[in-house]
Amino acid sequence: MWLKVILVMALLRMISGTIELIAAFLILRFNNIEKALIINSSLAFVGPLIFMTITSLGLVGVAEKLSFGKLAWVSIGIVCLLIGILKK
Repeated sequence: MWLKVILVMALLRMISGTIELIAAFLILRFNNIEKALIINSSLAFVGPLIFMTITSLGLVGVAEKLSFGKLAWVSIGIVCLLIGILKK
């Protein structure tokens, strides 16, 4: 099970990195500030989505090894990160 979770987490990170690189090349190709802002804004949605997915997979993978108290602290930390990332 650990290997599958780790492979999926790594694959999602590679996909995320590829999306970031494609976005950078598109920004350079269009050479237009308005289109660059649209592309960059799209990444603001993709990044947290990938982050939440990978974190969830990691938590599922270690949930059986963590006590409820430690799992609660980890969850509180993730919520704080998400509030900091998504709050305007």
